[in-house]
Formats: sequence, structure tokens, C-alpha cells
Amino acid sequence: MTRSVVIGTGSCLPKRELTNADLETMVDTSDEWITTRTGIKSRRISGHGEETSKLGAAAARQALDMAGLAPAAIDLIIVCSISPDMVMPSCACLVQKELAALNAFAFDLNAACSGFVFGLDVADRYIKANPAMKILVIGAENLSARTNWQDRSTCVLFGDAAGACVLTGGEEEQHGLLATRLYSDGRLWQLLSLAGAPSLNPDLEYAADNGAYIKMAGPDVFKIAVRSMGEAVNSLLAQEGIAIDQIKLVIPHQANVRILRSLAEKLSLPFDRVYTTIEKYGNTSAASVPVALDEANRRGILQRGDLVLLCVFGGGFTWGAALLRW
Repeated sequence: MTRSVVIGTGSCLPKRELTNADLETMVDTSDEWITTRTGIKSRRISGHGEETSKLGAAAARQALDMAGLAPAAIDLIIVCSISPDMVMPSCACLVQKELAALNAFAFDLNAACSGFVFGLDVADRYIKANPAMKILVIGAENLSARTNWQDRSTCVLFGDAAGACVLTGGEEEQHGLLATRLYSDGRLWQLLSLAGAPSLNPDLEYAADNGAYIKMAGPDVFKIAVRSMGEAVNSLLAQEGIAIDQIKLVIPHQANVRILRSLAEKLSLPFDRVYTTIEKYGNTSAASVPVALDEANRRGILQRGDLVLLCVFGGGFTWGAALLRW
């Protein structure tokens, strides 16, 4: 059986660090308030020359270097993002330009914070149809461009980053991406949303669209996120006949450390097996899982044969889980 195998990972963080102390000078908040409620101590904020596509391309170059591939070897580029450089062309096409990966076709995928896992699932289906394909899946975000910096309930959460992986087909049955479970529920979209540019057609204007920035009902999202990710993980493990204590590492979407601790408790999982980067980078939406995956990989935490579980939750709502044998 052909499985999709990760042969390279990479990540890119903007140079500028915005600490909680910095935020104290911008809005009515404090380091203690932010740390207690979110677990975040700092986040990265993009500057000139650090557009979403450029962060994504830099992460992709690292992944290609690890995989030992030239950009011309890539057949498909999928960029998962809610904060691309522009609506058209796609961020993936701009990444293709940056890399000179001219043999690839490219498109964006929007599943909010769940985007990277949704992107892995899409790539896996291409690879099963054509195992020779080499696919870049990138999660890249500049949420600083989509944050209301006067709203202290949200501006303390978000940061900018990009992470990437290269996948191709492998023939070892128990090695690679074993399974995914993906879900959506559009009925609850108003609890977490990001409006686009104002409509130029007055008949299509939304009265509530008072800014192209993230709006979130935090307490409601918290409860739904913990429940939904827990159910997705349990369903996936039951489907594959795997117990939670067989999982070497869980890499969840880095939304809030209290969400992660509640999820671990729900899964009866020791928290030292949950990989976290939120204290350093904040919530980077679709970039959070691939950045954490690359960091764990480069630190030597992931060893061949380890079972690794990814789980995500984002606006839409979208959520899901993916199981890999490293």
C-alpha cells in the first residue's frame, strides 16, 4: 500500500518579537493576565519583506533542503492560509514564483487553523493516485495584518509564521500518514470569523462587517474546541485500533495553553507528550502545527517508527486529526 511520507520539514519566523511587556504599552493588559489566560509570553510580527508568501517560501526551502530536492522536482504546492498576500493570485502561486518551482501547479486551501491537516489530507489523495508526486504543503500566516490591535481579547493571541513539509509516496505499509478524520460545521461561523474587504456591491454588504480582522467569542470557542478535538482524536484512534498510550507525541493547534491542557486531560494523556510552542509564538493559525512539527523534528524528538498525532480546530468551524508513523 502506498502511503504519504514526510521527507522534509521547514519553518520560518519573522525577525521581530512582540512580548507581553510590549503589549502592555499598546493596550490595557498585563503580562500576568496574558500568561495566565493563554500561556503566551511572546509572538513574532512580520515586517517589510516578510509577506505571507515569502515566509512560506522560506519554510519551503528548508523542507526542500532536508528532502534533498530542488524546487523543480515539486509537482504541487498547497498553501494553507487565511492571511494571504492578496485574494488573487493565490499565495501558492506567489510561493511558486519565489521558489522558481515552475513544474508545479499551485493552489490555496482555507480551513482556518485546521488548514495544514486538511492540506495533508488533500496531498495524500494526490499521492495515492500518483505515488511519484512530490508535494509541498505549507501553512503560512500573517495574522498581524488581520488583528484588531485595539481589541485586547484577541490582539494578545496572534502571531506570524510559516511551516512546511514535503510529502511523497512510500511503500512501507506502517510508515507515513496512516489516517485522517476531518470535520466542519458552518452553522457556528459567527463565533470565529474574519471578514474580507468591504463589498463594492451594496446588495452584498454585511452590516456586521466593520473591519477585516478576526472576531472571536472566546469562551464559546474554547468549549467547542476541546470537545471537538477530543472527539476527533478518539474517533481516529478507535478507527485505527490504537490506544492513546501508544502515541509518542501529540502536536495540536497552538491556540491557548488552557485548551491544550484541557484536551490532554480529556484524552487521559500526560501533558509532557503534548508539544507546545504557544509560549514563544502565540496562535499562528494554519502555521502552528507545521512549525511545531518542524521544531520537534529538528530537535530530534521524533524518531523513526514513532506514532505522531496532529489535531486541529479553527474557524468554519473546522477540526480534525491526523495520525502518522514517523
